[in-house]
Amino acid sequence: MKSFLIKAIFQFVPVMFLISIIVFILVYLSGDPVTLMLSETATDEDRNILIAALGLDQPMYIQYLKYMSNLLQGDFGTSFRYKAAALPIVLERLPATFELAIASMVVATVISVPLGILSATKRNSFLDVGITGIAVLGKAMPSFWLGIMLILLFSVTMSFFPVSGHGTFAHLVLPAITLGTGIAAEMTLLIRSSMLEILSQDYIRTARSKGVTEQIVIYKHAFRNSLIPVITIMSLQTSLLIGGTLITETIFSWPGMGQLVIQAVNARDMSIVQAAVFVISILVIFSNLLADLIYRYLDPRIKV
Repeated sequence: MKSFLIKAIFQFVPVMFLISIIVFILVYLSGDPVTLMLSETATDEDRNILIAALGLDQPMYIQYLKYMSNLLQGDFGTSFRYKAAALPIVLERLPATFELAIASMVVATVISVPLGILSATKRNSFLDVGITGIAVLGKAMPSFWLGIMLILLFSVTMSFFPVSGHGTFAHLVLPAITLGTGIAAEMTLLIRSSMLEILSQDYIRTARSKGVTEQIVIYKHAFRNSLIPVITIMSLQTSLLIGGTLITETIFSWPGMGQLVIQAVNARDMSIVQAAVFVISILVIFSNLLADLIYRYLDPRIKV
């Protein structure tokens, strides 16, 4: 385990270095930051002063070295939109994104695990066909369309839940269902296919021939051994939930990183975008590391 963690740390360094280069290049692809920061009445002298203050009159490699020096200190610059340091603004939005991501994954797990197992154990039955059909439909539905439909039905028509906002459990329900539905559909199909493969193995037939109850065969032997691909999908989906809740957070006015990034991109506030990309990248790397550790717990034969 110790050697595995050391290898993971060494892999972390070059990945973050590449990400730093990509994020740095984003500044040059986003347009002229000086024009964005100055008012229309600014003179050429004001422009030259700001260029010198930002260090944009220096060679690119010097700018990159200064950028890396600031980055190592957690300094991503100042947001000209919020007039404050970028990183604290991003970290302030992180708890709301975590809250939504965890709730969405709970919704997906609660739906997909029983449906996936039931579909596999009732293979080729009407129940199996129905569950598979619903899963395919759920996977095909765009999240923005589902979110709008849920708002129209449960907020506008029935007034069960708030239309948007954050702060109570009621505010969390619709966004979590919107994000969790698509993940649940994919996980249901994966659990079904993985369970079908495991249930056809010789050791399952041996367990049944020994008189082991069907419940123990399904949940202790088959389901646990089918979790490896499921954990992979959960890890990938968790990464997407952390960094890819842009549309859902915008629809429900959820004050997370997704909404913040959308607003920053529209305003070309690249300090916020840079800080958000770095935070998301680190979270994705740790999410993948956690998945690797869970693999080793579920199946001790996995060494790498």
